[in-house]
Amino acid sequence: MLKPSGPDYSFESRHIGPVAGVDEAGRGPLAGPVVAAAVVLDPDCIPEGLNDSKVLTAAKRAALCARLLECAKVGVGIATVEEIDELNILWATMLAMTRAVEALGFRPAMVLVDGNRCPRWNHQSEAIVSGDALCLSIAAASIVAKHRRDTMMAEYDLIYPGYGWASNKGYGAKVHQEALRTLGPTPLHRRSFAPVAQAFLDF
Repeated sequence: MLKPSGPDYSFESRHIGPVAGVDEAGRGPLAGPVVAAAVVLDPDCIPEGLNDSKVLTAAKRAALCARLLECAKVGVGIATVEEIDELNILWATMLAMTRAVEALGFRPAMVLVDGNRCPRWNHQSEAIVSGDALCLSIAAASIVAKHRRDTMMAEYDLIYPGYGWASNKGYGAKVHQEALRTLGPTPLHRRSFAPVAQAFLDF
């Protein structure tokens, strides 16, 4: 019998006690923070349709995020642009993940992290490659993290118009790269990323 496609609850069911799934959004953009989420699902109240955030529409992510805030324990952690430039994007991501777990307000028995490594913390944890497509808690975290970050970038677009952040979310889309050259970098641009560093030199 073929395994159904999409994430399931098998990773969580191996453990006793609350299990948190952790994922991030925003490692690759040229601007904006990196945002991580930690989600502990209630096995009796798991919203239908949880999946890797990248395969869901923005409307579906927004609806699922609202539902998760109602029936799951959710923590969000943010690493700022300044922290990204100081630490590098990898360690800033790890910092955001650590803050997300801390924001739960309690200690999970296990933390399941999307990717191939876990932060340096004192939590029992496991890294799961492509975890957002395999593990329901990580899929839920991916949805919360991406929705929260996308919302932030849309708000930043109103403060710094012209870069197209409401649509490109800070990634290096053509309109964003052109605005970097014509308008120059903003305080929300990551100076440690090569295209932004060049813009600071040129502008």
